[in-house]
Amino acid sequence: MEPHEAVAAVAADLRDHPIPGDRHGLFTASRHIELLCALASRLAGDAEYLHNHDSAGGPTTTSAANLSQTAAHVGRAIAHYTQALAPLVALAQPGSQAMLQNQLAAIDLHSRLRVHLDDAGRALAEARVCLRPRRATTPAATATVPVPAPTARRRS
Repeated sequence: MEPHEAVAAVAADLRDHPIPGDRHGLFTASRHIELLCALASRLAGDAEYLHNHDSAGGPTTTSAANLSQTAAHVGRAIAHYTQALAPLVALAQPGSQAMLQNQLAAIDLHSRLRVHLDDAGRALAEARVCLRPRRATTPAATATVPVPAPTARRRS
């Protein structure tokens, strides 16, 4: 599997398994963290391999640099998922939403959870952008279409 396919597969899995704000959310978040850690490890390993074998002591190749940057974005996603654990643990406590005061506190917890998950999603989107194939920027052929000269209007 190519790196861009691996990132896309992990992103699809994360999207297909949203994190609920309950006790099941802890399991799902832990699973997401595990997937992201495996992906970051693979990207970092691929970058190191390309750097050592392709450049043979020369400058870092574009591929190795892209993989390194992608691994950094995945690392940011891991950090945000890890930060999301605190509100998830609080929301998963038995009876955490039984009293009105606790329900009001849960609003803040859900908000914090959403912020971290959204930030993780943005970091993963940036990782995908790093691996997009670079297209050669060739100027498009511009067709030269003669434009007729404006005609003077006759006054009658």
